Amino acid sequence: MDRIGEWLRRTIWNRGILLLRWLFISVTTGIGLGLVGAWFAKSIHWVTDFRKLHPQILYGLPLVGLIIVYFYHFENKEEKSSTNLVLDAIHAEKHIPFLTAPLIFVSTILTHLVGGSAGREGAALQLGGSIGETLGEAFHMDQADQRVVVMCGMSAAFAALFGTPLAAAIFPMEVVSVGIMHYAALVPCVVAALTASAVAASLGVMPETFFLAELPAFTTDIAIRTILLGILCAAVSIFFCVAIHRTEHEMKHFFPNPYVRIAVAGGILLGLIGIFGTDYLGAGMDLIEGYMEGHVVVWAFILKILFTAVTLGGGFKGGEIVPTFFVGAAFGSFMGNLLQIPHDLAAACGMAAVFCGVTNCPISSLLISLELFGFEGAWFFLLVIAISYMQSGYYGLYHSQRIVYAKDKTKFINQNTKE
Repeated sequence: MDRIGEWLRRTIWNRGILLLRWLFISVTTGIGLGLVGAWFAKSIHWVTDFRKLHPQILYGLPLVGLIIVYFYHFENKEEKSSTNLVLDAIHAEKHIPFLTAPLIFVSTILTHLVGGSAGREGAALQLGGSIGETLGEAFHMDQADQRVVVMCGMSAAFAALFGTPLAAAIFPMEVVSVGIMHYAALVPCVVAALTASAVAASLGVMPETFFLAELPAFTTDIAIRTILLGILCAAVSIFFCVAIHRTEHEMKHFFPNPYVRIAVAGGILLGLIGIFGTDYLGAGMDLIEGYMEGHVVVWAFILKILFTAVTLGGGFKGGEIVPTFFVGAAFGSFMGNLLQIPHDLAAACGMAAVFCGVTNCPISSLLISLELFGFEGAWFFLLVIAISYMQSGYYGLYHSQRIVYAKDKTKFINQNTKE
């Protein structure tokens, strides 16, 4: 009995110490990245408002692009801002230098200042991953624990910027390896996301939520139309991924010099602005509410993909996630007319389905849908997300994302996403 009692005391003590250790690390990460994330979010809002008040600053696109390239090249860090680098770090293949954090912070703000079509949550993943790894090194963690802290940082930064801690907690665990979940990071990611979201909210960074009108009954008829919408959104997500990757590849092929490449991209964006206007600049979250009310241009989703592909393919910095929300909302609203699905519900389902298609993260997609639109539409979101996940194949925004198990059978494939 004494041995059993000693074993129990030792086990309880060790598990308690382990929990306290990770609570301390995740709370510290959440507070730090909550502060940084709030600063980042406020900076993005400020430069976006400044650009709208002073539209002449758009002519600075080529010049600011040259400045961004200079920031990266004088430290030889051109590829160090990629979200793929963060995923590789979790796979234990690459190191994320701390310089990644200030570089992506400043360059994303500059991109938004001059109207580049990019989001901010993708940049948050890079920001959080970089700071998370730095904290892991400061705490003298081994390689396995450092991977957890990288995911912890990603969760914290995502939650601080977007105000969706449920999705933020799960997304880093799900996006790395499709088909499995890194549950070792569950407690750190959950605590860091909740902490960062609370810190950011206390500083005035509030989540962006949308109101859904009274939803139709979930009948067989509307379920079939929702399935069709999911199939079409999967096709749009594939088109989005291919457009992003092919544009980047072709621009690097024709303009191998990064200074020339980004200046050309800036010039192309100015031409597109002259033809199609300024609706497709920045993240575009302010237009999504209009799409949910049915105010949508038929080709809005294609134009947003075009603007975003040129922006990111040319070398400007930012995220891909919010543009996918724009694309999904615009396409969903448009298809709502044809499929006789209410505009707001169709736009919300479109956002969820396209996000799932480009990230291959169905659980995170469901959670972010519930946080943005409420639980009333859960059945619709779940169905459209499941269909999009299966039908979007093995395409994805991130080259370094690994599909561990096939989407249509319990088969181990362990391949990277298609480009």
